[in-house]
Amino acid sequence: MRIGIIFGGPSREREISFAGGKTAFEYLDKSLFEPVPIFVDGFGRFIKVKEEHMYASGIRDFFPSHPEKDQEYELYIDSYPELAGEPVSATTGEWIQPSELAAHIDFALLAMHGPDCEDGAIQGLMEWYKIPYSGPGIMGSSLGIDKILQNKMIARINGQQKKTLTIPYATWQQADVSGIFSQVKAALGLPVVVKAPHQGSSIGVAIVKEDDVQVFEKGVNQCFFQYRITLQDWVQLDKDGKRALLQQLADMDKGIGFPLYLNGQVYYRPAALESALDQLAEGPDDFAVLLSGNAENEILLEEFIEGQEFSCGCIEDLNGEVLVLPPTEIIKMVEVFDFDAKYKSGTTRKSIPVRTSLENNRRIQQYIGEAFSGLSLSVCTRIDGFLTASSEILLHDPNTVPGMSPASLIFKQMAEIGLNITQSLTYFVRNSLAARIKTSKNTEALRQALTVLDANIKENISRQNDYTGIVFQDNQHSFTEAKKNYNRLTSAGDSKIRTVLKRGDELYILPLPLLIREEIEQVIESIEKTRNELLLETSARAKSVTEFFGGQTDLEVSKIEDLSHFGKVIQV
Repeated sequence: MRIGIIFGGPSREREISFAGGKTAFEYLDKSLFEPVPIFVDGFGRFIKVKEEHMYASGIRDFFPSHPEKDQEYELYIDSYPELAGEPVSATTGEWIQPSELAAHIDFALLAMHGPDCEDGAIQGLMEWYKIPYSGPGIMGSSLGIDKILQNKMIARINGQQKKTLTIPYATWQQADVSGIFSQVKAALGLPVVVKAPHQGSSIGVAIVKEDDVQVFEKGVNQCFFQYRITLQDWVQLDKDGKRALLQQLADMDKGIGFPLYLNGQVYYRPAALESALDQLAEGPDDFAVLLSGNAENEILLEEFIEGQEFSCGCIEDLNGEVLVLPPTEIIKMVEVFDFDAKYKSGTTRKSIPVRTSLENNRRIQQYIGEAFSGLSLSVCTRIDGFLTASSEILLHDPNTVPGMSPASLIFKQMAEIGLNITQSLTYFVRNSLAARIKTSKNTEALRQALTVLDANIKENISRQNDYTGIVFQDNQHSFTEAKKNYNRLTSAGDSKIRTVLKRGDELYILPLPLLIREEIEQVIESIEKTRNELLLETSARAKSVTEFFGGQTDLEVSKIEDLSHFGKVIQV
């Protein structure tokens, strides 16, 4: 089956999408699937990229590719509207019209995030062209992108009480900021969380802790993707300072992104904006307001919740019944969990399950399952929430296309039930096919595809008779290398892979849940520990899923005398 890995897109999360696309490209089971990387650029064009580009460090390293590329700034194709109708460079790949996709792929693995990518738009396009795709359907995706609507729907499902307000853009432009801040404090108190309601990856999130109207104004502007600059400050910047500021604005994840507007005029590139700001600074104005071309029309404000923050994935079994994964506590090491904090190492620690009672963890799973069903979600969704000191559970931000980097939470939680990254990706494809059948569109063709895939999965499991052992030492470097080798070999689908920790003369076969630990010290500490009761319960409920996609899986540590029962041994 040809799996089109659809990544990129026009949203601010395109680089996170690229990271997920890389994971799918590298870890898809090659004995079952043929990965076909398809990049979607800022204009919405589908480009079957050359495989070599999947090893680039970022999208701008290979696209756009043209002689006139700006040498001073790193920009996306959005800054070159004149290229929208031009041919795509042969060094990049092949531009494919949506109507031609079915000639290249049999299934679309959607790794895109944000507006147009996980809001039902790309899902609807795939349905129009009869291409089955991964994840929830159109309605579930539409709910999953709108944080304002999510709050209302979740409150109806479980009755949770969370104080919120919204500010329309038109109101913000015309209102007295001090007056709005007073209303917000009266309704929500301080701190207050400000969110861009259609963004993910913690883009467009600000926490206002101080009773300071300027801090509040800056946070709101940030979430509207609006930037206010004092012209006196602008003229005091030297050439390098201006260039650094303009590059920051051009970055999609931390800036507001081009194209942007100044006094109603659109600017696609930094050089033109620099000239406009220089000219404006010569006039009577004191400041300039820059607005993203893809600005939010309304922002969400929420009361600040004190409590343990968690994230919990929810999938389905082979019959479409809800299966909630173990919840993960996010222990933050920084005050504001923005884009930088989310994707930089050392800013968080993870605990699976949440550090609380068994009963509370069970209740979290119950709430997650109820929300998953009530929001008409399917296949896989990650839902975040808080557990307060009084054991109240408050949910928010269902994510219908969870991040798919190797370190993503969804893969860690799948590992706890016994599925590695490759097997998890196979699950996404297989159960998404089953979900698409329920739309009653192209039904028989999808049924036949599902039947063939199920047979291939079973055959693949049955022929993996040999065991390959990856033996590593009890140090961080060796552990990291063992994980790399494990992930590489599992995607080949040739044999069953086991990792073996060597401590002195002792040998331990590690179960998958220990292999996903970040530090070797965590592995060593867990060797003699009894598996958590919630994890035992969850993996027992998931047994039919785990065995179908991975065969017999051991979730406990096994001590062995020698390596004789391995057909092949790799020392790292």
